Amino acid sequence: MEHKITLIPGDGIGQEVSLAAARCIEATGVSIKWENVLAGSDALEKTGELLPQSALDSIRKNKVALKGPITTPIGTGFRSVNVAIRQALDLYACVRPAKSYLGVRSAFKNIDLVIIRENSEDLYAGIEYEEGKPETKNLITQIKKDTKKSIRVDSGISIKPISKFASERIIRFAFEYALKNKRKKVTCVHKANIMKFTDGLFLNVARQVAKDYNGKIIFDEAIVDNMTMQLVQKPHNYDVLVLPNLYGDIISDLCAGLVGGLGIAPGANLGTDMAVFEAVHGSAPKYKGQNKVNPTAMILSGVLMLRYIHENKAAEALEEAVKEVIAEGKSVTYDLKADPLDPTAVGTSEMANAIIGKLKTL
Repeated sequence: MEHKITLIPGDGIGQEVSLAAARCIEATGVSIKWENVLAGSDALEKTGELLPQSALDSIRKNKVALKGPITTPIGTGFRSVNVAIRQALDLYACVRPAKSYLGVRSAFKNIDLVIIRENSEDLYAGIEYEEGKPETKNLITQIKKDTKKSIRVDSGISIKPISKFASERIIRFAFEYALKNKRKKVTCVHKANIMKFTDGLFLNVARQVAKDYNGKIIFDEAIVDNMTMQLVQKPHNYDVLVLPNLYGDIISDLCAGLVGGLGIAPGANLGTDMAVFEAVHGSAPKYKGQNKVNPTAMILSGVLMLRYIHENKAAEALEEAVKEVIAEGKSVTYDLKADPLDPTAVGTSEMANAIIGKLKTL
């Protein structure tokens, strides 16, 4: 069976790691017809748009996409192509596994966590009021009238919406994921002790949904600041974590740190009938064109994609090939060497070649 899949190379190092991942996926023997579309800085240069409609149309048509990293401006400009894609296609569930691999330097061993992040709401909804604008001043006045609480007039304001609908959808997704993948526990992470009407709602919905899985999946809850401490002290006590959008983003990076860094952190953004797979790390434009960066996160995102399209045998083979190359420690990029200056470190393309070579022997 041939699978038609959208490929968005991305920018910065995106094209290098995306090409490496695509080659490794093809080497599994799965028949894939890639539809290449642009988004990010290359798209802006060629079309005048960071996220052309053609990119969204391609994903809607093919239902599955592999996307390379895309630069997100800090402080100014377009908010985020990544967030825009998730919102436009209602890819409400972000799945980010954090798994230990032999040969990756880390203070921890045998970590196997999955972060389930709500993708559509919270502070990432993009509802902001700029400092000094008339509408911002009007909002500040209205808030004081309604709540008797003052906000400084030189403030910028972000709105944090959390709904019952989106909370139940993501929390039920987390429990179903746990059942399907033979996981034992789901932990709801929140700050409901302070944000009682937003995080409090998220937590209350989690408690209600958990009742439907009583006896099947263990449920517990944790305040987000305490969760950060628990994860670096007792990470093996946790299994599947479900979180609102912002906490999910932060905690997933923390969990990536537990297993050796963002270079081995894959991700999936899932909706009801569409999915986009991408590495958690950014576009690292300073390394563009140097054939230097670690392609593992993109390749492991490809593993998640193969599982999603029910090519499980190929997914297992590709992950095993990645594991063997990393464990051997020979044909790996500089960040996977004990000494980053080790002259035997290979480039992005060469590491992909080594993984493809392992695939041929499996």
